[in-house]
Amino acid sequence: MSVRANRELDECLERLWHRRELGIAGAADGPGDACIHALAAEGLVALSGDGRVSFSPEGERRAQQLVRSHRLAERLVQDVLGESAESSACEFEHLVGTEVVDAICTLLGHPRECPHGNPIPPGNCCERSAQVVSRQVMPLTDLEIGKSGRIAWVYTRSDAQLHALDSLQLRPGAMVTLHQRRPSYVVECEGASIALDDAMAAAINVWAADPPREGDEAGESGGEAPRRHGRYAARRRGWGRAAG
Repeated sequence: MSVRANRELDECLERLWHRRELGIAGAADGPGDACIHALAAEGLVALSGDGRVSFSPEGERRAQQLVRSHRLAERLVQDVLGESAESSACEFEHLVGTEVVDAICTLLGHPRECPHGNPIPPGNCCERSAQVVSRQVMPLTDLEIGKSGRIAWVYTRSDAQLHALDSLQLRPGAMVTLHQRRPSYVVECEGASIALDDAMAAAINVWAADPPREGDEAGESGGEAPRRHGRYAARRRGWGRAAG
């Protein structure tokens, strides 16, 4: 089967999954009739006598992984980069394996929904996480009093907030310790105590356990920090402003 044909089957599986989420019964009597019969020929769906469609065990597994990959890609691009994710997510789901998807899920803290509010099917990493640790990256506001974490990324809704946090040395790679939440958040960074309001504190996301050491990321071998392309090209990696 060609790559194009395989991708068309994947997209048909995704559509069937989404229709099931909406409570719409699948049937081999519409515009996607040929695609559904192709899925049946591959053993990915079963057709009943009245034309209704249901996933086979293999079709269920494959559709779940495709939907999971797509929605995690949307979450990654929007949460970390602050950009629209649909076109990138459509490519992502066809290109990466389960291990990479699980690694991204862990990085994001095992999110339950995509940016559109649709549920993200859980993976094995989510089950392991429930038994071992809640998540690796979390908002600073979720950090326990007295605990430390390395800033993973900063995601704000205004340039003013970005500049303010940067001026306080609260930038990706910096270590912070949370000392109090009320009446304002107080963190220690670079030997200084810094007071933050709720919005500023929520903009900071930290590695709460086993943070990567500075320079461990691929491509960080000194010199100027990588640049973002497009609308926010002047920002360094780990900085982002919410779209809209």
